[in-house]
Amino acid sequence: MTVASTAAPVAGTDHEADVAIVGGGPVGTFLAILLGRQGRRVTLVERWSIPYGRPRAVTFDHEIARILALLGIDSENDPAINYHDELYYWKDAAGEDLQIVDWQSVSASGWRVRYWFNQPDLETRLTRIADSYPTITHLRGYEAAGLEQDADSATLTLRRTPAEAPDDNETRTIRASYVVGADGANSFVRQALGIENEDKGYFFDWLILDMIPHEEYTASPAQWQLCDPRRPTTIVPGGPGRRRWEYMVLPHENPEEIAKEDNAWKLLEPWGMTPENATLERSAVYRFQARWAKVWNVGRCAIAGDAAHLMPPFAGEGMCAGIRDAFALGWRLNGILEGKLAADVLDSYTTERLEHAKHYIHFSQELGKIICISDPEEAAARDRHMKEELAARNFRPVPTDVCQLGPGAWCKGTAHAGELSVQGVVQAGDKRDRFDQIVGSGWMVIGFDHDPATALTADQLAQLSFLDGRTVKIGSAGAEADVIDVEGTYARWLEELDATYVLLRPDFYVAATARSPEDLRRSFGEVMARIHARSPVQLAVA
Repeated sequence: MTVASTAAPVAGTDHEADVAIVGGGPVGTFLAILLGRQGRRVTLVERWSIPYGRPRAVTFDHEIARILALLGIDSENDPAINYHDELYYWKDAAGEDLQIVDWQSVSASGWRVRYWFNQPDLETRLTRIADSYPTITHLRGYEAAGLEQDADSATLTLRRTPAEAPDDNETRTIRASYVVGADGANSFVRQALGIENEDKGYFFDWLILDMIPHEEYTASPAQWQLCDPRRPTTIVPGGPGRRRWEYMVLPHENPEEIAKEDNAWKLLEPWGMTPENATLERSAVYRFQARWAKVWNVGRCAIAGDAAHLMPPFAGEGMCAGIRDAFALGWRLNGILEGKLAADVLDSYTTERLEHAKHYIHFSQELGKIICISDPEEAAARDRHMKEELAARNFRPVPTDVCQLGPGAWCKGTAHAGELSVQGVVQAGDKRDRFDQIVGSGWMVIGFDHDPATALTADQLAQLSFLDGRTVKIGSAGAEADVIDVEGTYARWLEELDATYVLLRPDFYVAATARSPEDLRRSFGEVMARIHARSPVQLAVA
């Protein structure tokens, strides 16, 4: 297959790679790490020579905390990350509650529902981890200018970034087995592949003000939404030592004018922020959009992060979705490059992640429709309705949103399949920690008080081992098991599911649950077919 390119590649190639990734932000860098950890040759192409040092995303959820923990980043004890044991309030202009969201609990996946961070610090950490792997090559100051692919490889043409080196005509080419575009909303890779966007036409301009108070700034509540039609406003943390204010730009206002520093300080006056007691780190107007790419993989190329989807920030899920994309791509590409999965497994990347991202985009849009009301009468009607609903449920906080993957590499019809797995504290010998930190990740069959190794056939056990998977027996206190269910988390979870066994994927999602060995064997076979798993015999013959 050939993809039209905007610049012809030069003869020959500078070097080859297993995967070339365009875009060195958190999504592309995280994917590079996942591949580099397995010894894959990765070329990570970043447009800018110097990293962008200003905040963008400021929050992530429990799933991302769980993923980062694989890299040794502990969101509970990290200088760049913090959390607030408080609920998330939506209030009207008079300060009365309209909605209360549970951003206080520990999630079923074992981490707090919500964390706050400084993106430049996190990106620096990820870059250092990536640079520690000898098989990862980081090309800074280059942008993609051409892309072609055939049945065996994809070839990227790079040029020096014109904004940095307008007179430098140097080009480089990379021949890779696969190319991933994590290159932002204006993705070159997406455009070169001819992938169209589904655009929901959702446009609201908001002014983002990132602040560094000179002394500790205490806000109560720490995280809340002001639904005042005179100026819808979001007030949240921005990571350790930082705060963020977001102001809707009203229909009659000029976005460029409102972003000027003098106007920014005027908006901050009611909150006690002045040039004398705080530093304005960033003042920028963003247009909140809702769109997604219709296809996320074409041949040997795929897209991820903002290249694949844009969502309003009201649910705090934009960067989270991108990290999920990278995680979902990582285990698939590693499996393909090892010869253990057929390339067809990439098709389920699109079907799973597209529907998952669309859910959060729609969810964010609905939140925005509630928040972004500037008409007083419409806002008054909204306030009455929301207060009635809040009172009807006795002011109980609503739980955070849980979403199922789109159709793909999991068994529809088995309880909890396609959803993020529960995680509890377990003990092995004298070690006690979350399951992931004790056992690890990867393809896994767990059984509670039953040994899953005895439930699978010999061929299925060989297949699991071929995928570097394992079986894990979780036992109740005093039982003989690989790990002990310290707090009863797995006992409660599997009792609720009426299941004995769980097949886990490398990205922590449940592929299938089963009550009996027969059910487990049937579901295991179905999942292996869905991921296009090859057998050791096939690999030996190839």
